[in-house]
Amino acid sequence: MTNKPGWLPNLILISDYDGDWDKYIETLYRFFRRDFFESKPSFRNVPVGITKHPYSQGKEATFWHLISEGKIEEERIPDFERCKRIRWPRAIIENYSDSVVQVWETMRGREKRILLRFIFEKDDYLVVLAEHKGMILLITAYLVTWQSQKRKLQQEFERYKADTAL
Repeated sequence: MTNKPGWLPNLILISDYDGDWDKYIETLYRFFRRDFFESKPSFRNVPVGITKHPYSQGKEATFWHLISEGKIEEERIPDFERCKRIRWPRAIIENYSDSVVQVWETMRGREKRILLRFIFEKDDYLVVLAEHKGMILLITAYLVTWQSQKRKLQQEFERYKADTAL
């Protein structure tokens, strides 16, 4: 087994909090606040911000997108794979030039997205950013688990690399 990159934070496990969801969620939120409020990361020398609205349970929309899944905002459910990787988005953003991170731009509907895909051993983790009013917004981040989704992302990355090489 190869060592993980030194810049990648350890997972934050609910078992370290005796399965106490309230204590765990507050710990995750403290990490989120530290990583995106107390000091802001930057991507290609542009500050990275978050989406605050809609607030839910006193916490910003981006926070919920980092720890839960679902298409309807009010019906998102916790995703423990996302939860335990709450510290990864900033680390990946700040280390996007590492060889274990693929970076490309794509359209999602009518919006341009910047994708940062961290691939290391069994982990395949995607950070989604968007350009917005002179800054970069963190949209979401999640573990890529489906082989079909991994293939699609790889094809999209390879097309982007081929198109930008012209």
